[in-house]
Amino acid sequence: MIFKAGGDGVKKFPIARLKSWLAGVLIFMVSAFVSAADLSQSPSLNNGAKWRLGYYQGGEYIDYFQYLKVTTEGLVELGWVEPVTIPENLSTAKALWYWLADHVQSDYLEFPKANFYSAEWDREHRETLRKKVIQRLSDTREIDLILAVGTWAGLDIVTTEHQIPTMVMSVSDPRSVGLMRVSDDADYNHIYITENPDRYLRQVSLFHDLIRFKTLGVAYENSFEGRSYASIETIEKLAAERGFSVVSCHTLSDIADRSVANRSVIDCFNKLATKVDAIYVTNQGGINNETIPQLVSIANEHGIPTFSQYGKREVKLGYLMSLSGMDDFRSEGRDLSENMARIFNGQSPGLLTKTMEETGRIILNLATAEQIGLYLDADLLAAADQLYWKIELP
Repeated sequence: MIFKAGGDGVKKFPIARLKSWLAGVLIFMVSAFVSAADLSQSPSLNNGAKWRLGYYQGGEYIDYFQYLKVTTEGLVELGWVEPVTIPENLSTAKALWYWLADHVQSDYLEFPKANFYSAEWDREHRETLRKKVIQRLSDTREIDLILAVGTWAGLDIVTTEHQIPTMVMSVSDPRSVGLMRVSDDADYNHIYITENPDRYLRQVSLFHDLIRFKTLGVAYENSFEGRSYASIETIEKLAAERGFSVVSCHTLSDIADRSVANRSVIDCFNKLATKVDAIYVTNQGGINNETIPQLVSIANEHGIPTFSQYGKREVKLGYLMSLSGMDDFRSEGRDLSENMARIFNGQSPGLLTKTMEETGRIILNLATAEQIGLYLDADLLAAADQLYWKIELP
C-alpha cells in the first residue's frame, strides 16, 4: 500500500486495487492489418531519382530532435541510409538536419537544407511561414515527403491545400486539436498520423488512485495548443467524475524567449505548491533541463507529490512518478521509419497505423518519496517497473 504520514492520519491505497488497475491497462494494437507484400520496406527510388525529405516544426523542443534522430536510425536499419554515427554534441532538430544534409550517404534519400522550416515559436512568423511552405508543397515537386513535427506543425501542414505525403509526429493529443478527423476523410489520405488514446486519462487516473489528492495543480499555457499539451479537458472531466478539484496556473510556453517561459513555470509552481495536494507536470516549453531541478525542489520542499506527463526521464530527475511506455523513442522511431518506407513504396499514408502500441509502466523515484514523506510498501514496489533511488541532475 501507499500512504502519506501526517495531517489527519494515514492515507492508504489498497494494493489489490492497484493490481486490478494494472490488469486493466490495455495494449493498443495497430489498427490496420495488411500483407507484408503490400507494406514493402525495401529501399527504392522515386522514378529513378532520390526522395527529397522536408521538415517543419513550430520551434525547437528536445523531443523534436529525438524524433528526427530515431527516425534516421530506423532508416539506417532498413537500408535506406548508409550506417552513420550521429555526433553526441548535436541537440536541436535544425543542427541535426543540417548535419544530415552534409554527411548522410544514401542512394535513395536526400535531406536538403532548404527543406528545413521552423517558426521559432513566433506566431506572426508562423503564419507567414505556413503560407510559404504550403505554396511550395502545392506548386513544386521539390519535397516528396514532409515531416510535420509537433502540434503547431500538425495544425499548419495537415490540410487539403497540398497532396504531398505528410508524416505528423510528436503531437501530445492530436484528437483534442482536431487532427484525428483525417482518419475518416478520404481527402486527407496523404496524411499519416498516430495517437495514443486515453494515455493522459490513464496517467491522471493512476495518480489519483495512488495519492487520493483532493486538489490537483496543473500549470499550462492557456492557448489552444497549450490546453492540448496539458490534456486539460481530460483532466477536468475526470475531476468531475471523481470529485477532486483542479487548480490551474497559466504559463507561457510556445514563445521565442525561453527565459520568459522558464520563469512562468517556476512562478506557477511556487503558487501551486501552497494551494494543492499534488501537481500533474505537463509538457511545455518552460519545463526543461534548466528548470526541472528548481521545480523538483519547490514541490519536494512543500511535500507535494508530482506526476510527470513526459515519462521516466523526468522521474529520474526528481518528479515522484510517471506511467510511461516508450520515452526512449526507439520503438516510435522504428515505426516511423518503417511507415515512411511503406509510403515511398506506394502505400497511402492515410491507410497506415493510427493507434500506437503501449503498455502502462509505473516508474517511481524513491528519493523523492522519502523527501515528501510518502512511504511505499513492498507490494507496491514490486508492482513498479522501474525505481530510481536518487534524484539526478540533467
